[in-house]
Amino acid sequence: MIQPLKIFCILGIFFFLSCKKDSNISNNQTSSEKEKSVVDLGAAFNDYWYSGTAELNSYALKQSRYGEIREGEVVLVFVTEPFSLSKQVKLDNPQEAGIDNVSVLKLNQVRKFTTGIYDYSIVTSTFTPVDAENYPHTLKLNTSIQEWCGHTFTQLNLKEDVYDFKQFSYFEADGDEQKDIPVALLEDELLTRIRINKGQLPLGEVDMIFSTIYSRFAYQELKPAKAEISKTESDSIIHYNIAYLNYDRKLSIDVENRFPYKILSWTEGDGDGLITEAKLKVSLKEPYWNQKKRTDERKREELQLLK
Repeated sequence: MIQPLKIFCILGIFFFLSCKKDSNISNNQTSSEKEKSVVDLGAAFNDYWYSGTAELNSYALKQSRYGEIREGEVVLVFVTEPFSLSKQVKLDNPQEAGIDNVSVLKLNQVRKFTTGIYDYSIVTSTFTPVDAENYPHTLKLNTSIQEWCGHTFTQLNLKEDVYDFKQFSYFEADGDEQKDIPVALLEDELLTRIRINKGQLPLGEVDMIFSTIYSRFAYQELKPAKAEISKTESDSIIHYNIAYLNYDRKLSIDVENRFPYKILSWTEGDGDGLITEAKLKVSLKEPYWNQKKRTDERKREELQLLK
């Protein structure tokens, strides 16, 4: 006859093993849910973009502003993030978000230059889903422009077949505004599209919404406009030309013709004979969000940043 104590011990061991097994199942389910948000675009893409680091790129900038070319710099920060489809913000707990978790390639473009005595600081953030088949449009875009006169903030949020446009400005001519804009390709998403789509952009005539920086600088309304995209290729470079058909705005973009399709340079022309130009200086892969110590400032030297 088995003693009551032995029965209790056997039941206790069985319960412990059962709980441990259930815990493993739960962990596996969480991992699986997390993996669903990561689209399989090939081993090279996943290894590069889901490595726990961001790609940091510094560019020498020649910026056209007020009829003159200004020296400055641009930093492009590319990184994948879990993003809330409904809230359109980065998820704090992506493992709990289920189908609301969409993997995006985020681009933070930080542009700085000086005009006379005062300086400009411009940040544009673009959030483009990696899964272009199921999420063909950039979910969110915003630009903040700060200079000594005042600042403006512009944001577009995808809402079904329109972008919910909001603008807040210090300047009377701009004011505060909200409206819907029909969905179209964003000029500001060209660089994220290139990185996701193996260096490729749609060619031919497309509907495109102006760059948010150009819209503010040239006082052009943000709306879809006809543009023509063409390209030429060599063994090392893909060269794109983008021209708006009814506006004096032309762009060019040079891209590495191999993975990971880094942005080598770009130009912007607005019909005044002055060309804004950015040329790549240095590219690094770093977990910059963890590099907050004074000893980490050497990374700024590696990026050849001016300030």
